[in-house]
Amino acid sequence: MSNKIDQNRINRVLWSVCDIFRGTISPDTYKDFILTMLFLKYISDVWQDHYDNYKTEYGDEPELIEEMMKNERFVLPKKASFYTLFQHRNEPGNGERIDQALHAIEEANGTKLKDAGKSVFQDITFNTDKLGEEKQKNGILKYLLAEFASAELDLKPSRIGGLDVIGNAYEYLIGKFAANSGQKAGEYYTPPEVSDLMAELLDPQPGDTICDPACGSASLLMKCGRKVVQNHDSKQYELYGQEAIGSTWSLAKMNMFLHGEDNHKIEWGDTIRNPKLLDKKGNLKLFDIVTANPPFSLDKWGHSDVESDKFGRFRRGLPPKTKGDYAFISHMIETLQPKTGRMGVVVPHGVLFRGSSEGKIRQKLIEENLLDAVIGLPEKLFFGTGIPAAILIFKKQKIDDKVLFIDASREFKASKNQNLLSAENIAKIVKTYRDGENVDKYAYLASLQQIRDNDYNLNITRYVDTFEEEQEIDLMAVRAERKQLQAQLAELELEMAKYLKELGDGA
Repeated sequence: MSNKIDQNRINRVLWSVCDIFRGTISPDTYKDFILTMLFLKYISDVWQDHYDNYKTEYGDEPELIEEMMKNERFVLPKKASFYTLFQHRNEPGNGERIDQALHAIEEANGTKLKDAGKSVFQDITFNTDKLGEEKQKNGILKYLLAEFASAELDLKPSRIGGLDVIGNAYEYLIGKFAANSGQKAGEYYTPPEVSDLMAELLDPQPGDTICDPACGSASLLMKCGRKVVQNHDSKQYELYGQEAIGSTWSLAKMNMFLHGEDNHKIEWGDTIRNPKLLDKKGNLKLFDIVTANPPFSLDKWGHSDVESDKFGRFRRGLPPKTKGDYAFISHMIETLQPKTGRMGVVVPHGVLFRGSSEGKIRQKLIEENLLDAVIGLPEKLFFGTGIPAAILIFKKQKIDDKVLFIDASREFKASKNQNLLSAENIAKIVKTYRDGENVDKYAYLASLQQIRDNDYNLNITRYVDTFEEEQEIDLMAVRAERKQLQAQLAELELEMAKYLKELGDGA
């Protein structure tokens, strides 16, 4: 039997490992343990795989091999290896040893696992009372180490076939935790097909700087980077992000590390209250591409903190206190490069038509000719909410003053709990956007005047006519069919009566 395993198999085994924690602590608590252990196991397997390869090539020459290993993309201190932890699993102090190993890895790899002094594992500790008293905690971690040491979770590149396999498994687990944790997790996770669509629409080019100011686990950012590699065979791009939740920032850093994305800068902090992606003069840094799936209609987003915003992000108006959608949009617009800047943002439909201060901001964005497209998505795409969302595309340099409306709300692949965008659905949306033309019942290119006439309401149904005329009913044909059915029914009743009579006589 082949020694290799496929992506789905790895995913299923990893998800089953969660049984160690189920019933003891909540997914919000144990997801960090599972994802961090996956990170530790994978880098240990990569390190061991490369060490074994050198040993095969050069023989048993420890000093030479140690020198060769200095050329690896990351450093793994021997005492910090998963295998060292596994060897000591039956001894007391598993939590403390795992924490010490993570700290050693962090220290050995410098800025790859740090940003501005904040450590990736700062908000993650295995030596915690959340896992119970010392004996129970030690037992849980012993089983966790044993599960990851199983043959099925041998994650060496020589077995699993490459870096993307483990990176995909990482994103799979993040998605599963989001699906099982409701809206809170949904704030940091963008379904992969939505990320694919956003990346295709924005069409990243070699040399682009790409930013997600609400980056979560960084899957959307990395999809944009991969498009440059896929379409142009180039890794000449820079990834930037900011994330407010400390543990999620850690996931983003680990995710980048696992995917080999070394050319990135992910900051920890609240983008609206305290933007940290700044240039040397302390102004907002500008990017070629800005994209995000911010929390929908975030309450208490920082209204009182930015009334006198020193960055001038809210010159078009201050969004309402209880809905932060236009706060993120306003921030993103202000971080676009004046010539190359393009932007894609996922929003709830209320952003398209709500009035008051939001209506005024929307009107100014439209009159400045920044809005390029409005794309309606199907319902139940996002974890934590069944409501349909839309993608807004903005551009700093447009060739006309028109806005393309696309109604893709009926284009999806249905599944049990979540709807999905298929490759065909994505291709249709992207082609329609690039063509920029009317498509019957699907897309409409609206003029600025038409949008003005609609009081700057961007509700897609005002522009894309999806009405389907009902087929005319031939009443004479229906009457004839009815008579025919009545005749057949009469014949059946006579036949039934005959059978009943024969049964009665037989009795």
